[in-house]
Amino acid sequence: MKLNQLLERLEYEVIQGSDQTEVTTLINDSRKVERGSVFVCISGAVVDGHEFAEDVAAKGAAVLIVERDVKVQENVTVIKVADTRYALALTSAAYFGYPAEKLKVIGITGTKGKTTTTYMIKSILEDVGHKVGLIGTIEAIIGEKKIPAANTTPESFTIQKYFAEMVEAGCDSVVMEVSSQGLMLHRTAGIPFEIGIFTNLGRDHIGPNEHADFEDYKRCKGMLFKQCKLGIANVDDTYFEDVFAESTCRIETFGFSEKADIRATETHLVSKPGYLGVAYHVSGLMDFDVEIDVPGTFSVYNSLTAIAVCRHFDVPVETIKKALKVAKVKGRIEMIKVSDEFTLMIDYAHNAMSLESLLTTLKEYNPKRLVCLFGCGGNRSKDRRYEMGEVSGRLADLTIITSDNPRNEEPQAIIDDIKIGIGKTDGDYVEICDRKEAIRYAIEHGQTGDVIILAGKGHEDYQEIKGVKHHMDERELIAEVLEELGSR
Repeated sequence: MKLNQLLERLEYEVIQGSDQTEVTTLINDSRKVERGSVFVCISGAVVDGHEFAEDVAAKGAAVLIVERDVKVQENVTVIKVADTRYALALTSAAYFGYPAEKLKVIGITGTKGKTTTTYMIKSILEDVGHKVGLIGTIEAIIGEKKIPAANTTPESFTIQKYFAEMVEAGCDSVVMEVSSQGLMLHRTAGIPFEIGIFTNLGRDHIGPNEHADFEDYKRCKGMLFKQCKLGIANVDDTYFEDVFAESTCRIETFGFSEKADIRATETHLVSKPGYLGVAYHVSGLMDFDVEIDVPGTFSVYNSLTAIAVCRHFDVPVETIKKALKVAKVKGRIEMIKVSDEFTLMIDYAHNAMSLESLLTTLKEYNPKRLVCLFGCGGNRSKDRRYEMGEVSGRLADLTIITSDNPRNEEPQAIIDDIKIGIGKTDGDYVEICDRKEAIRYAIEHGQTGDVIILAGKGHEDYQEIKGVKHHMDERELIAEVLEELGSR
């Protein structure tokens, strides 16, 4: 293909060479460059692709796309753009033949609820015959193929590659999580979203290599609603109007508020031995009763989102009801049977907002004790540790502080930070650095009527220590503990 075909939707300047150059592959990893490649110089948080200009030219790269001046031999074409990340997104779409235009793309952004909602929507749409791809925090799903995720929203080249594979696999739709980081770094630039969804907004992802402040976080969330036809939004969220302040799409809303286009009324908790759920009536643009096998208010919001989307795909009400009744997502309020006396569950809640929502929800079911086991990741804002410690100390009857992805920090230092937050409350706690031993303590000391939540890991099956990911799946740890306790 000719270079100008890749650049057709970009504003650019030819610094040297020609935009008629014949090219082979599009690359942003210098190690993968081959003869005839277009190499996009990305300025990353750790590595700047511009520094590899001479190296990739020597390997045979035909074209460099840059933001700033580089020196390479005259036979290499140099194209200058305002933002190479944005350029990578648009050239990737062109490289794969604009696959998103052959799909109905549904994007979900928000601090929490994204993952659960994507699986709900996929499940319901597939029940009526759609073939739906998925890109998210846990995995990408393309037909029968599942690819573990490294980022909630992958790099733009990877997204377009997945879209192309989905089209090839016969998908007509795709539902994807769209993180604020993904929007900020233009990973989703150029994607024609059919529907954009806003779940909620909390103070998260603010710090080094993330967002400078909360205003930037809000602004980036709002970017999705400048590139979708329809925005479906949680009208109850405090920041709803801020996020949609500069939107260009049609807007529909959901929530508990009378202002919501689709709203939940007559909500009530459902509690049976070994079972926590919630039921409500859908009012407004639709009218029916629904029950979900996942507890709490946030489950109502997640399901309302799925209902609002599926209305635009003309999904029958009975199909929606059946699908929501059985919708389950790994690591999201995932019940693990360990005892007839108490309930134990795993959840991904890894910030103060999601933990508060989770614990508040579970308290509504009036457990004898609410026990919360969690840790915090290293190399992240310390505020998260203080805030999560304070939330758990205030809401849980017992907090078990443990380790969770310490990365390059000392686990005990992270635990000490969490204790500062708990210290602002009267909450009881124990600290057990080894996560398996912490789980053992929770199970051994479980009392009749307790609800025990293992928070923070969710679907993750690793522990990151000193730059190395070690396999660690809480389901396996629970099974090992039960076996060891049973053999005593």
